Amino acid sequence: MLLTITTTYQPATDLGYLLHKNPARLQSVEVAGGQAHVFYPEATAERCTAALLLDLDPVGLVRGRGPSGEGFALEQYVNDRPYVASSFLSGALSKAFGTAMNGTCKDRPDLPAQALPLAVRVAVVSAPGPDWPRRLFEPLGYEVAIETTPLDPTVPAWGDSRYYTLHLRHSGLRLQDVLTHLYVLLPVLDNDKHYYIGENEAEKLLHRGAGWLPQHPERGFITRRYLRYLAAYVNPTLARLLEGTEEELPEPAAPDAPETARPRRA
Repeated sequence: MLLTITTTYQPATDLGYLLHKNPARLQSVEVAGGQAHVFYPEATAERCTAALLLDLDPVGLVRGRGPSGEGFALEQYVNDRPYVASSFLSGALSKAFGTAMNGTCKDRPDLPAQALPLAVRVAVVSAPGPDWPRRLFEPLGYEVAIETTPLDPTVPAWGDSRYYTLHLRHSGLRLQDVLTHLYVLLPVLDNDKHYYIGENEAEKLLHRGAGWLPQHPERGFITRRYLRYLAAYVNPTLARLLEGTEEELPEPAAPDAPETARPRRA
């Protein structure tokens, strides 16, 4: 899976300072399930693009797991996990760009507060429908464009798959905010996580969602899917999101996955 971030802010190579990654060289980090590679396809004063390539080992994702009891017999080996933006990509963002996500830049301490023109491309995302990337990202000020993927180019009658290439554009936003939005919302679109969900995950959502999630019109959908429909965490988290507002906690909406769904480990 591949994520790119492009800016035309000048000098555009300031993106390297923000991400703490030198545009002149490839850098790799070990992440859950494989490796994340950071490189710059272009780096000029006028335009700079940083790319995060996540290379997951399909066999490594299965090693150490027993039968899940879900899906078909070969699901552990035949699935989309190595190719689709998911919690694996969120983990890679945190590992590779964690300092930038926290808004820290030692060499240029004033730079993280700068609103930049930014364009993001994610190939590919899984979503419950083509309207959902817009419903999640447009309220945050992004222009959203989606490229559909046919199930089989040789059989047009089958229509499009549930996989999309996502394009986001913002005329002026802190890089810290963009990374945080991606960190939270990509697993929400995918609706799966490669680790167990507990109280720490609820706290993480409250921390990363501070400043934007309480006002988001789809905060209920985001919270339920981020916490895998576990009512013990979803309901208190929604209540805390509404603290200090005049809104009341809404009635739980019918989820698009069973409320009893258990978290899964990859």
